[in-house]
Amino acid sequence: MKIEIKNNNVDRALSRFKRKMDEDGKLQIYRTRQRFEKPSAKRRRQKMEGTLRTKKRQQKDNIDPKKNRLY
Repeated sequence: MKIEIKNNNVDRALSRFKRKMDEDGKLQIYRTRQRFEKPSAKRRRQKMEGTLRTKKRQQKDNIDPKKNRLY
């Protein structure tokens, strides 16, 4: 990844670099691969992330999860 520094403004170039790294997701992948994660812990983490995503989506749509049960 290449970032140009314009007008000797290193701070702006650094913020651009950080933004590009966040958009690519490479830094997140690097952090998760730094340590070994047991398969059971990985499944548990993914399940929790999924439930948090659905709760966040429901709150965004102002839907009460207890009132919209299918059973």
